[in-house]
Amino acid sequence: MRVGLATIQRGRLDHVERQVAGVADGSLRPDAYVVLSMDPAGATAVDERVAAAVDGPADAPRVLRLPVADGAPLPLAEARNTAIRALGDVDLAVLLDVDCIPGPELLARYAEAAAERDGLLAGPVGHLPAGRPTGVRLDADDRRAADVRGARPVPGDGELLAEPRHELFWSLSFAVSPETHARIGGFDEGYTGYGGEDTDYAFRARRSGVPLTWVGGAWAFHQHHTVSSPPREHLRDIVHNARRFREVWGRWPMEGWLAAFAAEDLVAWSPEGDRLELLGAG
Repeated sequence: MRVGLATIQRGRLDHVERQVAGVADGSLRPDAYVVLSMDPAGATAVDERVAAAVDGPADAPRVLRLPVADGAPLPLAEARNTAIRALGDVDLAVLLDVDCIPGPELLARYAEAAAERDGLLAGPVGHLPAGRPTGVRLDADDRRAADVRGARPVPGDGELLAEPRHELFWSLSFAVSPETHARIGGFDEGYTGYGGEDTDYAFRARRSGVPLTWVGGAWAFHQHHTVSSPPREHLRDIVHNARRFREVWGRWPMEGWLAAFAAEDLVAWSPEGDRLELLGAG
């Protein structure tokens, strides 16, 4: 089985460097590895960080560019579709968020799972505390310090757990065959900027009869970075994408964020209706 790995990034050079080193340390090396950069035109630092993270060119990913001007919404859906296509004739495409460092067995566990089941495959994600890893490479102490958040299950190593709740899918770490990705229809590129595009992808997978499975042992480790809650810097993107999602699925996504925005008078929102409007300077 040919396994490809892809990640998309914008301004996360330290995270890219650690991810690339983690891939090089894995028990299974990818047959193709792509880093798609959305840094502005002229930025070259990502190539330098990629080269610094590995011992030789055989381990280095291919860097592709989808330049986005400062202040413009990031085309996350388009970037993921482009990255999967760029992997070429692989049997399985693994997508990792740029913040995620693969565990040593991540690719191997995804490949084993794909040999048994088709569909969306998702591994557990451990969240690293601030200050870890202390260097470029993740070690056993770092992995033990990670914690699992939210309601997503953590099956045992090698266990496959069917998940009927497609709304639990997230794009931090998942695997899919290119054929199944095409059957789903890819990520909807009508979503621009941050929010909602991965839930839409999972819902269209469910509509297409594509199952979701948790893959025990396919660990990824999410690197700490500061976040705002709610993410006010993404307000316009979230409103645009929430409207699109509502039009397609008849329900609101990201309800916690929308409620928080409404409480701060940033939006006028009707949870049971169709109204979602920006207020004031938003």
